[in-house]
Amino acid sequence: MNWWKDLKVKVRQGAPLKNYTAFKIGGRARFFSQPEDIDDLKSLLSAAKAYAIPVFILGKGSNLLVADKGIDGLVLSFNAPFFRRVRVDKNSISASCGTALSGLISESRKHGLGGLEFLTGIPGAVGGALAMNAGAWGKSIGDLVEKATVMDYNGNIKTLKKDSLKFGYRASGLSKYIILEASFKLSSLDPLKARGIVARYIDLRRKAQDLSSASAGCVFKNPPGESAGRLIDLCGLKGKSIGEAYISKIHANFIINRGRATSEEVLKLMDLARSRVKKKFNLFLEPEIKIWQ
Repeated sequence: MNWWKDLKVKVRQGAPLKNYTAFKIGGRARFFSQPEDIDDLKSLLSAAKAYAIPVFILGKGSNLLVADKGIDGLVLSFNAPFFRRVRVDKNSISASCGTALSGLISESRKHGLGGLEFLTGIPGAVGGALAMNAGAWGKSIGDLVEKATVMDYNGNIKTLKKDSLKFGYRASGLSKYIILEASFKLSSLDPLKARGIVARYIDLRRKAQDLSSASAGCVFKNPPGESAGRLIDLCGLKGKSIGEAYISKIHANFIINRGRATSEEVLKLMDLARSRVKKKFNLFLEPEIKIWQ
């Protein structure tokens, strides 16, 4: 079934998704494509819809666990230059969905703008960060959004202003769309001072989080008024391993891939942590990572 044969955009079969995720875990995508622009994206969505092929949106893969069996659908990755554009207008910065957060922070600093520094060290891109309302240290990216340009799965594009955007803790109302671009309202900040703030956040992450091996960062959301990592730690699970996956001894909300961990091993550790926390504290841990099964 060469459903893509009339498209100008390239479609691969059997792409190993572990190469596109921070966890370095996951099977192959039945179909995989990196659209070069909006026209490519629209044509891919139209063809996929015509052949009833499910579509999966892949950002930087920093918050994602992919099933070992792979994905029976079309996986789209936004790594082309068109989807990594950044524009600055006075105290506002606009970035396309594939722009790495590190690049966005760097570009804002060059123009004497600040406010995004708390995102330092989060290895995601603008689209994924917005969809899950990424944040750290009590701040979230949604707090800075002015507007977002999105596409629905029928190829229709619209711009949503701040008052119509719904952001919650590690959640947003944008998950039903493909995020194309977002604009952020920032404030003036001396580049030298911004560099110091970034350095401080880098130091905090190095001390508090396990960055030694492949992981997807925090696997669970924090329950209201609590820390998921602290709860898992109090259950005595730091260092617990199943196969090649283990719960970090530095931060108990991190599950680490020793090198050849499987999705099934990670899920078993997550189930263990949830059951222990539920039994000991009567609290339910909700996954923060996205799970493709």
